[in-house]
Amino acid sequence: MNESHTPPSGSARLNTGVAHNARVWNYWIGGKDNYEVDQQVGDHVASINPVIRDIARADRDFLRRAVTHLTRDRGVRQFLDIGTGLPTADNTHEIAQRIAPDARIVYVDNDPIVLVHARTLLTGSREGATDYIDADVHDPDAIVTRAAGTLDLTRPVAVMMLGILNFVLDTDAARDIVRRIMAATAPGSFLVLTHPTFDAEVGGELQVPAMEFWNENATPPITARSAADIAAFFEGLDLIEPGLVSCSQWHAESGTAVVVPQYGAVAVKP
Repeated sequence: MNESHTPPSGSARLNTGVAHNARVWNYWIGGKDNYEVDQQVGDHVASINPVIRDIARADRDFLRRAVTHLTRDRGVRQFLDIGTGLPTADNTHEIAQRIAPDARIVYVDNDPIVLVHARTLLTGSREGATDYIDADVHDPDAIVTRAAGTLDLTRPVAVMMLGILNFVLDTDAARDIVRRIMAATAPGSFLVLTHPTFDAEVGGELQVPAMEFWNENATPPITARSAADIAAFFEGLDLIEPGLVSCSQWHAESGTAVVVPQYGAVAVKP
């Protein structure tokens, strides 16, 4: 079992008696910012869905490839990363600012442990900017308003929504969130998104019982969606190659990437 590390205190919202997604995800990718309850739930979910750690790692690798591609090949210099999660190695600002030191990144999350760590660890280059805002994905207008303090929304922005819309249980509400955020961005902006699926084509059958257990024993509740429902988040945008695929296969660096039941795609706003 992974050695737990007691995250810093300092928020009345911190509940260490119930497993929380940010900490369990941190456990799955080998981090130490989690509690025993997170490890126990994480291990049980993995016993139901043995590929969950592969999903977590594939999602993180997708982030690295997507940010690299957008910064190096598409000239993106601004990122709005919604649903940051606990900082690990190769966070969005580190990847982008290695390529373009003047890149500007705003992180968004509302988990108290993420907040404490972000303020300590998410520091960027002198030439660029790195900021963190404490906001909920269910309030896209507040996210846009506060992000505009660091980002120039008249210029292209890459909106990162990795593994976050699965916590918006109503699909219509999730689509509305994406529409409202992307409506506030300039033409040439990008939407970068990953989302779990139950589609059998990518081995998603075990996601359903694993998520049922999660929703009974952890927080926040989660849902998987079909490829068609996830593709609808990109309405009005142009998908770039290779389109909506298992996130492990998006611009994969080898032909042997393990297919995981987590879709990923990047699209540009015309």
